[in-house]
Amino acid sequence: MSMAIDVALSAIRQLIGDQHVVAGDDTAGFVVDWTGRYVGSTPAVVRPGTTSEVAGVIHICREHAIAVVPQGGNTGMVGGSVPLNGEIVVSLQRLTSIGEVDELALQVTAEAGVTIEQLQTAAAASGLRYGVDFGGRGSATVGGTIATNAGGLNVLRHGMTRSQLIGIEVVLGTGEVIDLMSGLVKNNTGYSIPDMMCGSEGTLGVITKARLRLIPQQAFRHTALLAFDTIEAAVEATARLRIALPGLEAAELMLSQGVQLVCDEFELSPPLDLGFPVFLLVESASDDDALDDFVQHVSELAGVVDTALAADERQRQLLWRLRDDHTTAINRVGVPHKFDVTLPHDRLAEFTKAVQHHIAASAPEASTWMFGHVGDGNLHVNITGLTGDDFLDRSIYELVISMNGSISAEHGVGTAKAKYLPLQRSTAELQLMRGLKSVCDPDGILNPAVIFS
Repeated sequence: MSMAIDVALSAIRQLIGDQHVVAGDDTAGFVVDWTGRYVGSTPAVVRPGTTSEVAGVIHICREHAIAVVPQGGNTGMVGGSVPLNGEIVVSLQRLTSIGEVDELALQVTAEAGVTIEQLQTAAAASGLRYGVDFGGRGSATVGGTIATNAGGLNVLRHGMTRSQLIGIEVVLGTGEVIDLMSGLVKNNTGYSIPDMMCGSEGTLGVITKARLRLIPQQAFRHTALLAFDTIEAAVEATARLRIALPGLEAAELMLSQGVQLVCDEFELSPPLDLGFPVFLLVESASDDDALDDFVQHVSELAGVVDTALAADERQRQLLWRLRDDHTTAINRVGVPHKFDVTLPHDRLAEFTKAVQHHIAASAPEASTWMFGHVGDGNLHVNITGLTGDDFLDRSIYELVISMNGSISAEHGVGTAKAKYLPLQRSTAELQLMRGLKSVCDPDGILNPAVIFS
């Protein structure tokens, strides 16, 4: 450990307390990401408990030219929240306060370390909901999901995290605190700093608190699993349901081999014959029990070859397990190589076939698992059993871009995609992003290996 780090950690211990500076073997859970693919090391994990302590930590690290990696629940999948180059980890786990729900404005204030599940529970106590949801809700945090502009299961109806973000409190790389927590929905006094911070992956500032939009809780929820012979039919069915059902919140695409894996790993009984190649999990929410309307629209869809309708909450949860447990089941097979991409709806089926063919030809020893949010064009391509690392990345990203897609849908750029960002972003765009970085973090201490290679 260098002299500068020793001196800095001594000052940080005095600031936040020795018990909140973790070193040695106790850092093990902070230096590996959720996939297990990205593993780093750190001289220490520091756990400030207030915004002022976060600012103090950043001041100290800047003074000693020490890089830091901000970390929430460490559920990232692109190497953006682990110290791959020996940085100090600034964990926000102790910032766990949730304010009272503002039932007049339909908003709530939450600190960065609050999990999405905790936020959902607090909103539900007031008859409201938080519009972002995904399988990692129990560990992913408010700060981390804002930093990555997380998407999830309900983007189709409620949008990504940026759509929920009203205000923000953030510590810049200078140690200065920006407080934009008034909760004003209309505030056009200059640039929107909350929007800028959302999706910046800890490179512009350390998010400590947020003011978030809530939505009404709707009493009735209808869920069905639909089987198709082709992906084209599933995409077309989703488009028709979006028109017919204004309350459609989710349309999740799964392939038979992925559903079979989940059933095998968790000893579940499949509700439909897994001989069908494509499945679509759809869910609609409304204020009245429009079950007959839901059933009618589902039954009238062209291309559906079989249907399983959830009759109660237990059956609904079982259907959702088929989708939510994909990530965990794939991780049990092996460390996955992940591609989180977006395609235009009319290219989804073409891309799915093309990428499967490409992977099979380039890495016949590997297995490919695909699922995703078909309603917003987001596919998750997971590859297990690769004998080499990164050799497929460029070709797959080039395939995505050739079809007018995006190489990062909702997981962020992290370090995994940093060197491929120029494939999609122009020189002018990259210069603008670097300019913002230099203003907010002039010494480049915040997540220096993320986004920019």
